[in-house]
Amino acid sequence: MRTKTKLNVVLILISALLLAVYVWPQGINKGLSMVQSWFGVETPYQLTEKPFSLGLDLQGGSHLVYEADVSNIASGEVESSMEGVRDVIEKRVNALGVSEPQVQTNKTGDSWRIIVELAGIKDIKDAIKMIGETPLLEFKELNDESLRALTTEEKAQMDQYNKDAQAKANNFLVEAKANPDNFEVLAKANSELVPNINLGVDADVKIEANVDLGYVDRSNATYEALYKAAELAGPNKIVDGLIEWNGGWNVLRVLDQKNEKLEYHAAHILVCYKGASSCTQERSKEEALALITELKGQAVTGDAFYTLAKEKSDESIAKDTGGELGWFAAGVMVKPFEDAVKTMTVNTISEVVETDFGYHIIWKIEERTIPEYHLQHLWIAKQTEADIVPPPARWKNTELSGKDLKRADIVTDQYIGTPEISLEFTDTGKDLFAAVTGRNVGKPLAIFLDGMAIVDANGDGVISEGEEYAPTVNQAITDGKAVIQGQYTMDEAKILKQRLNAGALPVPITMVSQETVGATLGQESLTQSLKAGMWGFLILALFMIAYYRLPGLLAVIALAFYTLLVLTIFRFIPVTLTLSGIAGFILSIGMAVDANVLIFERLREEMKSGKPLSLALNDAFKRAWSAIFDGNMSTLITCVILMWFGSSMIKGFAITLTIGILMSMFTAMVITKILLAFASGKSEKVNKWLYRV
Repeated sequence: MRTKTKLNVVLILISALLLAVYVWPQGINKGLSMVQSWFGVETPYQLTEKPFSLGLDLQGGSHLVYEADVSNIASGEVESSMEGVRDVIEKRVNALGVSEPQVQTNKTGDSWRIIVELAGIKDIKDAIKMIGETPLLEFKELNDESLRALTTEEKAQMDQYNKDAQAKANNFLVEAKANPDNFEVLAKANSELVPNINLGVDADVKIEANVDLGYVDRSNATYEALYKAAELAGPNKIVDGLIEWNGGWNVLRVLDQKNEKLEYHAAHILVCYKGASSCTQERSKEEALALITELKGQAVTGDAFYTLAKEKSDESIAKDTGGELGWFAAGVMVKPFEDAVKTMTVNTISEVVETDFGYHIIWKIEERTIPEYHLQHLWIAKQTEADIVPPPARWKNTELSGKDLKRADIVTDQYIGTPEISLEFTDTGKDLFAAVTGRNVGKPLAIFLDGMAIVDANGDGVISEGEEYAPTVNQAITDGKAVIQGQYTMDEAKILKQRLNAGALPVPITMVSQETVGATLGQESLTQSLKAGMWGFLILALFMIAYYRLPGLLAVIALAFYTLLVLTIFRFIPVTLTLSGIAGFILSIGMAVDANVLIFERLREEMKSGKPLSLALNDAFKRAWSAIFDGNMSTLITCVILMWFGSSMIKGFAITLTIGILMSMFTAMVITKILLAFASGKSEKVNKWLYRV
């Protein structure tokens, strides 16, 4: 038991250290910087510093109150429409980069209000403008505008730019040939931003030039132009002349050549069986093995092999190729096939090889080395027509918009029972929708909400989520109705319905109150709260040590662990801290002390009765638990009621107090008990003064 107690104490110390690192990385970083500076570390390691989530009253920001005009909305639709408006506003303030925005709807009598709290917002005017706009629902069709041709002046400018770019690249080539060993430094200093070739031709993402391309072989088509130049130049050379590659001029350096990769030239005969991959034959596996074994005995020469492959192989194109596979490198063929080819001697025929496709016999015709070249390059961009005249946007607006949508409802698919969204247009919208779908037969149609694509439409009145191949309109939809289909849960369908109805049924909102909290005022409140908490903790610690002596000291240590644990939870969830939330946390420290007081008073009584310390400890915790549980449970019930019915400020207080109470029960009954057991030692002889007995 003593060993177990020691291990538990070690675990507590390690946990406390990890919690401190997570809660206070700034302090750890200061210590690391000092230590690393002593040892002359040039690139010191630093922990990521993630700040606590602070509420409006601590971080500063704006508190906005809007009143909604629901007079023109049916009573059964009001609540749903208000949820849709709340969702739209929340999406918009998130787009502003606001930290932890709070958007709530509140009903008082027949009046509906929307409360928006924007912590840390810098430009409140833009936020007010964006929040007040009616949600924008748009139907868009493919943009068929062609790319306009360059003007004579633009063409001349592009040609001059490219001449200058080529001249600049030639200057770097001369400099590189004069000092090859300095090539990498030259390239890093002067290579321009390169389009990321791994993202495809249409990618507009830019990355910093990767000067070192590593080893390249001819199997990689991306680097074909560079590889051919490297073959002609050979290793340890600056390639003569510039190379046009990847949309620019390249100065190329060949660092090294290695000849480790191999390519194989082979042909094969395949006999498959029922159940093998891609096989259409009905023969059994045993029949296939017998047939391939028979063919193996007949394929004694190359000519015989080609003839048998054309006549007997189950490969679909063998009649034309004679089983010829051409040249291939490692990793192209399935593993059993590749392993067999690697071990074969050139111009021999293998034993029977089994793969997922069936049985094979393989003729290894040739084998050769693939030279690989280690390449570095300096890249100077060329200008293209697309740089001067960007391609038109993929989608363009139609005359159909959210104002033409009468309503959106949730329906159920009659065959598989999944939720869908039905759309019904107004009389004007019905005619517009018919015209839009009529001129887009064979083309996709998309729905956008607040500038973001929600779904694409397909023909027979069905609208589906956009995928790699977008659904298309098959015929004009003339009845003014459509259905949004997709892999939606019921909750997702409700959200989509709310968003569509928020755009289709505008709920006018008017700002009735605006309150701004300055960042300076919020910081002052935070500083004062922290001071109050620290002074309260210090006074509490002195009282506990003075009154309860050794148990009091151990309680202070447990309280310190409790503080780290609760702050870790606040940061991890994260909990948005407000002044009321900090008050709840500080109050929970008092609750934690209360549990310790009950335990220590019970411990004194047990020791006064003459019980040995170990037994007194167990009885004290056991008998104090019921009082601790009852007291904390009543407070927790109150917190639940506050969270359920209270305002945002009251909820913040209740949440932090709840977390604090739960963690205080844990530290009092577990951490304090372990520390007391550790401090009691092996001997039952006790210095009663230390326990105030």
